[in-house]
Amino acid sequence: MRVAFKGVEMNIVLLDGYTLNPGDLSWEGLRKLGPCTIHDRTSPEEIYDRAREAEILLTNKTPLDGAILGRLDRLRYIGVLATGYNIVDVTAAAARGIIVTNVPTYGTMSVAQVVFAHMFNLTHRMAHHTDAVRIGRWSEAKDFTFQDFPLLEVSGMTLGIVGPGRIGSAVAHAALAFGMRVIAAGRTPGWAPPPGVRPVSIDELFRESDIVSLHCPLTDSTKGMVNRERLASMKKTAFLINTSRGGLIDEEALAAALNSGIIAGAGLDVLSVEPPPKEHPLLRAKNCYITPHFAWASTAARARLLEEVTENLRAFLSGTPRNVIKG
Repeated sequence: MRVAFKGVEMNIVLLDGYTLNPGDLSWEGLRKLGPCTIHDRTSPEEIYDRAREAEILLTNKTPLDGAILGRLDRLRYIGVLATGYNIVDVTAAAARGIIVTNVPTYGTMSVAQVVFAHMFNLTHRMAHHTDAVRIGRWSEAKDFTFQDFPLLEVSGMTLGIVGPGRIGSAVAHAALAFGMRVIAAGRTPGWAPPPGVRPVSIDELFRESDIVSLHCPLTDSTKGMVNRERLASMKKTAFLINTSRGGLIDEEALAAALNSGIIAGAGLDVLSVEPPPKEHPLLRAKNCYITPHFAWASTAARARLLEEVTENLRAFLSGTPRNVIKG
């Protein structure tokens, strides 16, 4: 049964559905809410033509800036198929009375899992040693084992979490179970650290941590926060992990820090431009391991995301919107 907004069915257009559902999930729940057009991908040149008849737009990474929003006279609602919503000009949307929602909780454990995948790769150089076995070095070894780098235990290390929200807190909980010391820096006034976590200033966190993990949103105040000066303040043995937003890091500065040994390594699931150009400085930086922005994308997490996107839209159509982003 379809849900009509004030008795009128609304046109739903999903601009870029492929990354959420490449074919292993069902759109049926969404289609039940109204006439629904689903595009796998939408280029910037295609946005207006595809969106102009829509009252409801759903987007993951297709940008909706103030200029395009100003041309979409019928638009009433934007559903972001993600937690981060920097691809939508929420101020322009609010000025036009357009509701914007996101999905804050779907990928918490999936992202936390990838944080530890990067952490364990950096401390045991899993990718390097697996590749070494594949090319025959273990078969040719004189001993039953070999290692090219010191193998590091995370127990006893200090993990610094920048942005101890849902995902940061989940990472902290797991880190404590591994015997790590956990410190955190939060930007929200009056924030309380999770149990067992010591609050510190952001600069103290970068100085003290053996591993820094980024979990804050990309805003004007956080853009480029990991800059040359902060990298220089870190221990030479420290690692940096980013599963949040690529723009948090000055990527030229990080590449220089890795290549010159200012820090020991980095594990990144996000970059400032995605996909990155082939000449991106971090693609060939020393001890830099990059995964293709897939921390959010486990099958279970995508299923939860699709369910929450559908429930957000259902709530809006029923007149009680949820997970609304304030412009």
